[in-house]
Amino acid sequence: MAKNGAKKIKLYGFNNLTKTLSFNMYDICYTKSVIDRNAYIAYIDEQYNAERLTSILTHVTEIIGANVLNIANQDYDPQGASVTILVCEEPIGIISNNNILNNDLSTSLNNSKNNPNNNEFDNLNNNETEDTETGNTKKESVVAHLDKSHITVHTYPEYHPDGGVCTFRADIDVSTCGKISPLNALNYLINSFEADIMTIDYRVRGFTRDITGRKLFNDHKLNSIQNYISHNVISRYQVIDVNVYQENIFHTKCKLKDFDLDNYLFGFSKKDIHPGEGREITRRLRKEMDEIFNGRNMPGEYRE
Repeated sequence: MAKNGAKKIKLYGFNNLTKTLSFNMYDICYTKSVIDRNAYIAYIDEQYNAERLTSILTHVTEIIGANVLNIANQDYDPQGASVTILVCEEPIGIISNNNILNNDLSTSLNNSKNNPNNNEFDNLNNNETEDTETGNTKKESVVAHLDKSHITVHTYPEYHPDGGVCTFRADIDVSTCGKISPLNALNYLINSFEADIMTIDYRVRGFTRDITGRKLFNDHKLNSIQNYISHNVISRYQVIDVNVYQENIFHTKCKLKDFDLDNYLFGFSKKDIHPGEGREITRRLRKEMDEIFNGRNMPGEYRE
């Protein structure tokens, strides 16, 4: 765990560093029928609907010491959800109807109220596009004009067309500027999703200055994202780091070590199937997990 209490660096003016944490989690499941598959997708969609995701991200805001300026959330048909929270480092005056009414921003908000198409702080456009291959309508969320820090989450329920394997993915991005760091909320995010696989990226961009004018391209010591993950979590996962220290880019991948087939079956258990079928399902699930973890397709005759 990262240690606190280190001597603080005296900065000149505002801390202009931008710190971005990207947290991608995957939940893997196996269903035997279309009915069970649809039931799993409905279940996971309800478990991670916009209301719950908003609650999780609001808590993230509290953990990193930021203040909520605006929240926009949306559940999608047939499945999926998105939440965007605009946050700032300094306390705000009054929040009403999810809009900011403090002195610095009241003018911009009044302009937005007079012209709904020109809202600087709540410009979350839900665009519909058509998938040319399937003909299905898909929802897209576009975040614009976020001139402060922000937190977003998007969910993606998905399934293999003929293999019984279902995959749920949630992508969370926490981008902050100033002194606050999104890494402080990492353990909370991990415990909130209990993922089978996690891909975590962290980067620092821009620079700030100390009181002598010297540029600082990072204001906290870090050699791995693992510094901010509890030992209890790390002990349960296979963990790989890929870091580019000179560019302040950090990447960590995690995959659960223990595999109990019953934890991945939806609508039935391994006592309901022949041992040979159980081995084949295990092979398919492990192949799916290894492909996600390694970022490449495994050969069709994949064996552990």
